[in-house]
Amino acid sequence: MSHPEIHLLTMPKWGLAMTKGKVVAWLIEQGAEVRPGQALVDIETEKILSSLEATTPGVLRRKVAREGDVVHVGGLLGVIAPPSSSDSQIDHFVDEFQARYLPEKDDEEAGGPVPEIIDVLGYRICHLRRGEGAESAILIHGFGGDLNTWMFNHESLASRHCVHALDLPGHGGSSKQVRDGSLMEFAKVLEGFIDSIGANKAHLVGHSMGGAVATLFALNHPERCSTLVLIASAGLGPEIDGGYIREFVSATSRNELRPQLEKLFADSKLITRQLVDDALKYKRLDGVESALRTITSQFCPADAQSVILREQVIQMRMPVLVLWGSEDRILPVSHASNLPKHVRAEILPGYGHMVQMEGASKVNMLIREFWES
Repeated sequence: MSHPEIHLLTMPKWGLAMTKGKVVAWLIEQGAEVRPGQALVDIETEKILSSLEATTPGVLRRKVAREGDVVHVGGLLGVIAPPSSSDSQIDHFVDEFQARYLPEKDDEEAGGPVPEIIDVLGYRICHLRRGEGAESAILIHGFGGDLNTWMFNHESLASRHCVHALDLPGHGGSSKQVRDGSLMEFAKVLEGFIDSIGANKAHLVGHSMGGAVATLFALNHPERCSTLVLIASAGLGPEIDGGYIREFVSATSRNELRPQLEKLFADSKLITRQLVDDALKYKRLDGVESALRTITSQFCPADAQSVILREQVIQMRMPVLVLWGSEDRILPVSHASNLPKHVRAEILPGYGHMVQMEGASKVNMLIREFWES
């Protein structure tokens, strides 16, 4: 079954645990012209509400899924095709797809990549690998995050590269203890991780605190860093919402935690109850609160960042891309201003601190273009 001009719009797989999503609302009418990057339909998963964006131009010729429908991953949502495609062609295309489609199983037999645990400098480090390619890339999350930070990015970025997302110590599925909890400690873990996966060098993509970790590694080992992508990165100025850090660490209930998570997004409606519950579950694990407090004492004591790397970034000679959401409430967007021309900076309007989630399609496109250039 193929037709070069007819493209299927299917339920994406956002995160390893996702098996289905709910169609909340179509954002364009059937028959409307579609452009790449345009938000087409709002989808709710257990963890987050997000918009599925077009990857190809054309016309939305068919809405197969209705608002309120629950659709398995890979299931058909709609059809994008040029006006020249006949209705009968599209009907035939849809019928063939539906006849062959088998929903992903709701269990461990569903297949796909699974996280692995490796030993790095005495830590158990959880990581997820996607894609193949001669070049490696490493995705590094921020404070309180984990590899799910990249649920909307990982697969897209792995189209031509071998891309690893790791959980730093104290986070996700990795060891919950930290030593001094410093950014340099994490940079050494990153070095050990790159050694462990057998990569001589890698593209580094860091979000928030992970950006500062990636920067420190790149400064100490420039020969091992192909490019550096900093997304709403720490380390480019002293200002930070220290209240967010403190309240996130001390929160012990859903009502205390949710307002802090809402600060991460320009649109707080994206946050689901499950996302809050998962964050709370993580915070209640043995050793997590102690680890986060130790990291905080090093990362942002007295509600300001302790490690400022702006001047070092300005002097870098490797390719650097800085991405920021215009509505970031954790780290000010001004940190992306007044950088030299060889540091490419892109401000994405309407998105918050988790710009790689809210504006995933645009972020993915910018990173892929940056790597390929």
